[in-house]
Amino acid sequence: MSSFIIETKDLYKIYKDQASEVHAVDGVSLCIAQGEFTAIVGPSGSGKTTLLNLIGGLDTPTAGSLCIDGEDISRLSSRELIDFRLHHIGFIFQSYNLIPVLTAKENVSFIMDLQGRKRRDADSRSMELLDAVGLGDRADSRPAKLSGGQQQRVAVARALASKPRFILADEPTANLDSKSAANLLDMMERLNKQEHTTFLFSTHDPRIMAKARRIITLEDGRIVNDIVKEG
Repeated sequence: MSSFIIETKDLYKIYKDQASEVHAVDGVSLCIAQGEFTAIVGPSGSGKTTLLNLIGGLDTPTAGSLCIDGEDISRLSSRELIDFRLHHIGFIFQSYNLIPVLTAKENVSFIMDLQGRKRRDADSRSMELLDAVGLGDRADSRPAKLSGGQQQRVAVARALASKPRFILADEPTANLDSKSAANLLDMMERLNKQEHTTFLFSTHDPRIMAKARRIITLEDGRIVNDIVKEG
């Protein structure tokens, strides 16, 4: 059994049309261990989001292997992949993706409802997580009544609700003001250190890069640098 949560080997995602091929991810091999706080960085078009989507099972690779806890998820059927994502992976998107008609508490518990968790357990964990992100007093508020920073904190709580093996965060601070972004990053860093929650970011944000303990740089779909910070 591997000690890594995520392992990719010679991973490719190639988009083809009649005139050309685009290697969005071009032979990427990397390993992510439990408890990492890692940023994938690079210019627009470098393959950051495509790589995150492959790791999250939101897209399928053209070639190569992609193992989560030793299981090659590229070999799973669509139905198996949906179930795998539901129980193993948490997602945070830059657009929040909250359900407008649900309250903050209901948005957090939604994943647990899909998992078939008991209502009492789902309600208890939802409140525990909303308290952890500083929004226990806004549990009954719908997204339209929350600021962007508050909505993104609800999204973090939702990502944690299923107790995933790791969280993928695609430009999570892109739509936030400086103060909200700083607060969100402090909160995720605290969760990482206290709960050993693994975070893998795709980002342009220098604030995330400053806090990340490992920075993987992509260019043209390839890893050109992989730096682990000392300390």
